[in-house]
Amino acid sequence: MADYRFTHQLKVRYSEIDGQKIVFNSHYLTYIDVAVTEYFQQLLRHDEQFDFVLAKSTLEYKRSALLNDLLTIWCRVERVGNKSLTMNFMITREDELDPVLLAEIIYVSVDHKTMQPCPVPDFIRARIEQFELEYN
Repeated sequence: MADYRFTHQLKVRYSEIDGQKIVFNSHYLTYIDVAVTEYFQQLLRHDEQFDFVLAKSTLEYKRSALLNDLLTIWCRVERVGNKSLTMNFMITREDELDPVLLAEIIYVSVDHKTMQPCPVPDFIRARIEQFELEYN
C-alpha cells in the first residue's frame, strides 16, 4: 500500500450485489472508474481538460466484497507512454490489508473534440510525476 499515493472510499450498495449477496463482478470496474475520475480531478484545475478512454483492463479477483462493506480503491500511475497511461488499482475493505481485487488498466489519451488518440499532454505528465514522486 505504500506504493499508492491516492485512495478513494465508497460503500457497497444493495443494487451492486448479486443473488449470492456479493458484489457483482462488473461493479468493480465502476468503482475503479469513480476512483480514477477523482484522481484526475485532484490533479486538474477547473479550467483544464484531459480526456482519456479505457483501452484494456485486467482484473484479478482475490476475495468477495459484500453489502455495506466500506471499500478503499487505491490508485497509482505505473507508466506514462506517448498516448497512453498504465494505472494500477487495488481494492481493499476498510482497515484491511488483503486485497479484494487487483487491476491494471491502460487508458488512451484522446482529443476532447475529435475523440481521436493524441499524445498525453505535457502538463499531465508533469502533474503525475510530481504527484506520484512527491509521495515516494
